[in-house]
Amino acid sequence: MIMKKIKVQKKGKQPIRKKGDDMGEPLEDSSEKDQITVTVMIEIPKGSRNKYEYDKEKKMLKFDRMLFSAVHYPSDYGFILNTLAKDGDPLDALVLVWEPTFPGCIIEARPVGLFKMWDEKGPDEKILCVPLYDPLWNHIERLSDVPPHLLKEIEHFFSVYKELEKKKTGVEGWEDKESAIEIIKESQQRYLKIELGLELEY
Repeated sequence: MIMKKIKVQKKGKQPIRKKGDDMGEPLEDSSEKDQITVTVMIEIPKGSRNKYEYDKEKKMLKFDRMLFSAVHYPSDYGFILNTLAKDGDPLDALVLVWEPTFPGCIIEARPVGLFKMWDEKGPDEKILCVPLYDPLWNHIERLSDVPPHLLKEIEHFFSVYKELEKKKTGVEGWEDKESAIEIIKESQQRYLKIELGLELEY
């Protein structure tokens, strides 16, 4: 495969996606606060027991199953567009919302932390985000700004939601925004290299 290199503009140390560009680059520098943003496609809305997954071949969302346990997703849940995690799927993302959105909704969001866990397939990292255009979350800049009990709810959900399916999961803990951004960059690079034959330079 012939590898091509593309460059991402820099402002300080942060990669930028220009306004109006294609959604192919998940990292962006917002105009006012110089913050990284990502584009998340929601698969499962907050409060749902239904598990939806994006079918890459059909390019549609499909119903996968209802959770066997009597628990529901503590936030909107989906993936960051045009990324590829170590498990071969797009990088998972949790978006904190007051009201649930819907499967297929696109949210511009800011990463604020990294949730580290594993399941029966191996490492299963998730990026914790807040909506970019919701003033109720403007005060959340870092993981330490998120209410501790909300983090505990997320930990509890992912530690038990597969128990009745006889599948094991394990929670490793939280890391801050810098770790989240690093994982996003790695997943973006992996996507460009494997899916498009490109190589990203920061």
